[in-house]
Amino acid sequence: MHAEPDLRGAVERPLWHAVLRRRAPWWLVPVIPALATLPASVPVGVALLAGTTAWVAWDARHWRQRTATQWPRWLDDAVPALEDSSSLLATAPASALAKLQRARLAARLQETVGPAQFAAIARAQTPASWWPAALITCAAIAVWLAPSGERLAPPLTAPAPAPQPAAVATTLTMQVMPPRYTGVKPYDTAPRDLQVPRYSVVHWCAKNAEASVQLGDGTAMKTAAGECAEWRAMEAMSWRSGALRHDIRVTPDQPPTVTVAAPTEAVHQLAPTTASVRIAVAARDDYGIARATLHLTLARGSGENIRFSDREVPLPQGRDARRRDWQKDWTLSELGMEPGDELYFFVRATDNDPEHPHTVQSPTHTLRLPGPEAEALDSSALPSMVKPENLRSQRQIIIDTEQLVADMRGKLPAAVLRERSEGIAADQAQLRRRYGQFLGEESTLFGDEHEEHADHEEHKPMNGNTNMAAQFGHAHDMEDNATIFDPQTKTVLRRALSAMWDAEKALRAITPSSALPPEYKALAAIKELQQAERVYLHRAAFEPPAIKEDKRLSGDTAGAASYRRAQAPAGAVAGSADVRTLVGALSGDGALPALWSRTAVDAINRLPGEDAKLAAQRAVQDVADGCVPCRGTLRAWLRATLNGNPVLQARPEPNTPFSRAWQGAPR
Repeated sequence: MHAEPDLRGAVERPLWHAVLRRRAPWWLVPVIPALATLPASVPVGVALLAGTTAWVAWDARHWRQRTATQWPRWLDDAVPALEDSSSLLATAPASALAKLQRARLAARLQETVGPAQFAAIARAQTPASWWPAALITCAAIAVWLAPSGERLAPPLTAPAPAPQPAAVATTLTMQVMPPRYTGVKPYDTAPRDLQVPRYSVVHWCAKNAEASVQLGDGTAMKTAAGECAEWRAMEAMSWRSGALRHDIRVTPDQPPTVTVAAPTEAVHQLAPTTASVRIAVAARDDYGIARATLHLTLARGSGENIRFSDREVPLPQGRDARRRDWQKDWTLSELGMEPGDELYFFVRATDNDPEHPHTVQSPTHTLRLPGPEAEALDSSALPSMVKPENLRSQRQIIIDTEQLVADMRGKLPAAVLRERSEGIAADQAQLRRRYGQFLGEESTLFGDEHEEHADHEEHKPMNGNTNMAAQFGHAHDMEDNATIFDPQTKTVLRRALSAMWDAEKALRAITPSSALPPEYKALAAIKELQQAERVYLHRAAFEPPAIKEDKRLSGDTAGAASYRRAQAPAGAVAGSADVRTLVGALSGDGALPALWSRTAVDAINRLPGEDAKLAAQRAVQDVADGCVPCRGTLRAWLRATLNGNPVLQARPEPNTPFSRAWQGAPR
């Protein structure tokens, strides 16, 4: 009989603990808005806390009763291994069969029911209770949004008077006049942080009394009542006037961006049957584009007989001055292109800044129209290779292979097929070895080794001075052959040699039909080498200034005398010695060097980023006002402008009788 309560408690107690852990977060959530209401209204906050406590006590009692009465049903739903007999664990059964089943469940209980099952039952049986937290949150929001006079409890102390703005705030206004080309309208504003375009003119105007404005670079501007001080925004600047301190950030004018939408390839190969080609270009700028042009250069001829013709096409302006989108389908006659010609084009755009215009240029794109195919060896890309009389070209090898494939459709004897296929393979091998010389490969393979190594059959008598490597060795590759071409040409050569290898293997396997694709691939690579002999470069010559005719031959050498100036060592920064001296002085509380603020401002201008410059400028102003703790901040900014090793700060040394005796100094 003592086992009955123990068996029931072994299930009911851990299940109730799991329900408590599940319900605890929902009991704590309403407490947060109730506590947040206390600063606004203490009576309302106390009332909400009391209501929350009452709801938590009721909810805990409710779930305790449900757990005590419904845990057998929850256990049957969650654990099928109990065979819907969990009610036998709650009370002692009367029948022998029920007692037997209860004993079986008791033995199985520890294996099938554990903390994981209790937690799963608690999650499944206890739903979320969000409505108390929602009601208390709404009440807290209503209390905070209610006017202070309508809250249930007045503030315990009288509110402090609102701080009055400084008198300078009522007498100083700012006027910003952006450059006209930006299209931004001038505006007036109260003193605050600003973001203005570069070259904007900023005015500080005093209304009722005179004012003084001090800029971060040390410039001080005084304005009388009714007058304005003027400053042109070239870079970010910190300024102050009395208790006011604000920053002016400068937005630089970005250069235009130009793109070529069509064709997308840098080198576009036109088909021989092409009748027209589309050229689509676009230019963008943040304020406006003053001029955009399409430059076309036509190249005709080959070798040293290449002629160039240039022309320029302006891009029309649309409704939006900040962009120019233009496209046109050109016929080859409009472009003046004939077979074998190449057309180079690029876009050049200039923004509308009248004083400091930005001009950008797109990469050069190439339109290539292939010329008539030649029947000779494609060796124009390899001018140092002389064609032997018995060396067949790649196109001749393709013609022979196609003829062999056509003859195979009839009744061609196997011996004849093998002889012709191996003959074409030999021609392909000779051509491959010819091109392989320019990558440092051996010049002969297969059946020609006896010709190359014939000079090794007769050797001279050996003695102590015999050069074994020179007499018995054999140089298969040459260093010059491996370096006379650029990496791009070598890549194309390797692709051609690889295709020739595949074609040769197919021909020696007596499968000429499978040799045609690699043969065409090798021919395409050789054609690409042919076209690579023509290179286009932009003109980058020096353009001297125009000669003044009034001074020519006059003998006046004023301003023309040459002079020499000592060159600073590499990595040296102008004024770095003064900056190091200033950094050392800032480490103490003593007087600073003369003109230290100018030295600091010049060094701060070398800092990267607007935020760093503005913070350093404020540090200069604080140190100038006599702020001793601010010296450490300024010292850190100045050390960031120095190159090389950091500045080593001097440390005080004790001068006591003991230290003098230790160092051997006279007392």
